[in-house]
Amino acid sequence: MSEINDLTPAEARVWRAFPRGGAVDFRTADDEDASLSDGWGPERTVRASVLRALLLKAEREEGEVAALKVAGARITGVLDLRYATVDSVVRLSHCRFDDTPDLSGANLSYLNLSDSVLPGLGSARVRVDGSLRLSGCRFHGPVRLGGAQISGALYLERTEVTAPAGPQPALQLKHVTVEDEICANGLRTHGEVRLDGATVAGSVTLDGARLHHPGGAVLDAQTLVVEGDVLMRRVEALGWIGLGGARVAGRLDLSHTHLSNPEEAALRASGCSFGELWLRGNASLHGRLNLRRTQVDVLFLEPDAVPDVVLLNSLVYTTLIPHEPAERRLPMLERDREGYVPHAYEQLTAAYRRIGDDRAARLVQLAKQRRHRSTLPWYGALWGYLQDATVGYGFRPLRACVWLLSLLTIGSVAYGLHPPTPLKPSEAPPFNPVFYTLDLLLPVISFGQEGAFAPEGWYQTLSYVLIITGWILATTVLAGVSRSVSRQ
Repeated sequence: MSEINDLTPAEARVWRAFPRGGAVDFRTADDEDASLSDGWGPERTVRASVLRALLLKAEREEGEVAALKVAGARITGVLDLRYATVDSVVRLSHCRFDDTPDLSGANLSYLNLSDSVLPGLGSARVRVDGSLRLSGCRFHGPVRLGGAQISGALYLERTEVTAPAGPQPALQLKHVTVEDEICANGLRTHGEVRLDGATVAGSVTLDGARLHHPGGAVLDAQTLVVEGDVLMRRVEALGWIGLGGARVAGRLDLSHTHLSNPEEAALRASGCSFGELWLRGNASLHGRLNLRRTQVDVLFLEPDAVPDVVLLNSLVYTTLIPHEPAERRLPMLERDREGYVPHAYEQLTAAYRRIGDDRAARLVQLAKQRRHRSTLPWYGALWGYLQDATVGYGFRPLRACVWLLSLLTIGSVAYGLHPPTPLKPSEAPPFNPVFYTLDLLLPVISFGQEGAFAPEGWYQTLSYVLIITGWILATTVLAGVSRSVSRQ
C-alpha cells in the first residue's frame, strides 16, 4: 500500500511502534507547547491518512496489544474515521492538527487528544467504550459531540474552545450520554455550550470555568439529567445559563459564581428538580433569576446573592438555609417581576414553621397581606388599612387589646365626669361609666347600661364613635381569628 511504501522516517517510527503498543514522542521537552508548532518540520510530521491506515488496516502482532500512542506530532490532512470501528487505544496528545478530525459515527475503544491544538472536532454520534480525554486541548473552531455515547468519563479540564461568531455552538454536547462523569474544571469557551438533553450517570464539574457569550447562552442545558452533582463553583459567565426542565439528583452548586446577563435572565432554571441548590459565598447575578415551577429539597440561598429581579412563582423548597430573619428574606419576594405572588410567601412561611420560627412566619404572612393590599381597589385597600392598624391582620392580636383599653379609658373618664341622663330615672340601674363604655364598645354583650341612659351633645357623638369603633374592632378581630384558624 502507498501508506506503507512511501513512509517518511517519522511515519515509519509510528508504524513500527503501533503493533506493540509502543509510544512515539517527538517532543523536545515534556512541557512543550503545541500551540508554538509553526517550526515543526518533516522530522515530526505525520499524515492523517497513515494514522487511518494503521488503525483500520495494519496487522497486529500476536501476543501484543496494538495502540496508537503519539505525542508532539504535526498531523496533516483530515483524520477521517467516520463510521469506522477502532478497537485499539488512540492517544494523540500534545499534537498539532492542521485539519479538523472527523470521527462522526465511529466506534472507538478509547480516545485521548489531551493538550493538542485543533481547528475543531467533528464527532457527532461517536461511541467511545472507554473515556474521551480532551483535557488541555485548544480548539479554534466548533467541537461537535452531539449524540455521543461515552461509556467512561468525558474530560474537558483546561480545554479552550473558540468558535467564530454564528449560529453554531462552540461546544456541542446535545443529547450526549456519559456513563461516568463530565470533568471540565477550568473550561474556557467563547461561544455557546450546548448540553441540552444530555444524560450523565455521575457528576458534572465546571469549577473555575470561564464562559463567554455576551447576550447569548453560555450554557444551554435544558432537560439535562444528572444523577450526581453539578458543580459550578467560582465560574465567570458572561451570558445566560439555561437549565429549564433539568433534573439534578444531587447538588447544583453555584457558590462564588458570577453570572452576568444585564436586562435579561442570568440563570433560567424554571421547571427543574434539584436535590440541593446553592447560591452562596460571594455569588452574584447581574440579571434576572428565574426559578418558576422548580422543586428543591434544600435551598441554600444567601440574601446577598439574590439579584434585583426574580421570578419565583410556584417555586417549592423543603429546607431554606442559612437561617435568616424574615426582614432579610422578604425583600427577595418583593423583587418578583410578576408582582404579588402569594405562593412565594406561603413557601417562605412554611420554611420558617418547619424550623419552629413562628415569629418570622407571622411577619411573612403580615407582609403577604400588605402586599396583597396594594393590588386591591381603594375600598378594599381602606379595609385592609383598618385591619392592619387594629390587629395587624390577625397576626398582632394584642394590638386590639391596646385599642380597647385605650377607648375604654377615654369613655370611662368622659362619662364618669359627665354621667348621661337616665331615660327613666325610676327604672334606670345605678350608672357605671366603665360598664356603660363596654356596652358601647362590645356589639354583642350587653350590661344593661346603654339602653338606660342618653348622653347629650359632644358625649352623644362620643358614644357613636365608640359604637362604630367597637364594630370595626370586632369585625377585624373575627377576620384575624378566622385567618389564623384556617392557617392551622
